[in-house]
Amino acid sequence: MNLILIAVISLGCIALVLAGILYAASKKFAVYEDPRIALVGEVLPQANCGGCGYPGCSGFADACVKAGSLEGKYCPVGGQAVMDQVASILDLVAEESEPKVAVVRCSGTCENRPRTNVYDGAQSCAIAASLYGGETGCSFGCLGCGDCVSVCTFDAIRMNPETGLPEVDEEKCTACGACVKACPKVIIEIRPKGKKSRRVYVSCVNKDKGAVARKACTVSCIGCGKCVKICPFEAITMENNLAYINPNTCKSCRKCVEVCPQNTIIELNFPPRKPKVEVVVQTTPVAEA
Repeated sequence: MNLILIAVISLGCIALVLAGILYAASKKFAVYEDPRIALVGEVLPQANCGGCGYPGCSGFADACVKAGSLEGKYCPVGGQAVMDQVASILDLVAEESEPKVAVVRCSGTCENRPRTNVYDGAQSCAIAASLYGGETGCSFGCLGCGDCVSVCTFDAIRMNPETGLPEVDEEKCTACGACVKACPKVIIEIRPKGKKSRRVYVSCVNKDKGAVARKACTVSCIGCGKCVKICPFEAITMENNLAYINPNTCKSCRKCVEVCPQNTIIELNFPPRKPKVEVVVQTTPVAEA
């Protein structure tokens, strides 16, 4: 009995010593966490999409608190309403941010871009892009396997079976950027929604020269430069035989749409154009003197 009692007492003493060491270590190496981080995390949508540029909503909340400013920080899922709540918690000012949406910059439908071969592999754009250029003559366009659809957690994008291209639902899209990262051809871009959801953009990413691009797709950009010359705001640039419209400087005058010979420039949600009225000037014969 004495041996058992001594063993129990010894173990108890050892446990007390270890507990004291652990307590002292926990106090010395304790990591303080600002309670505002949890408060900010509660108002965030917890989508963990990464569209804010941080690893999840907890990472975004931690960055907002530690930075001491909301400049350059925006939650695409929650929008301005959530950022206003975050600003009130941190006693900061949330700058107004223009709503954005994902835009598919490819018009290579089955009619515009004839199929030259058949892909019989795994239905993944990432795998198909690593193997070859695609089923058509355009190696820049959409592969049509739907990787963008599978990564969208908001059901905001779907594949159109008739055109073979992805379509974005503006009402559901949060501009999180998941589809942009999933597209190996980089045909999806996050652009400002614009006033009344009106946008003008070049729906092509083909960088081949004009004749080659036109042969691969009937609506591809041929790099003619007419849109660059007619734009009064210098919002269009030409690089690698491809025109690009800067959404920050574009004023939606749509002059570029009229001069594009390939119908590559898209105008969304604009009212129909008014028909041009031709003015006929009647001349009266001059009376003889």
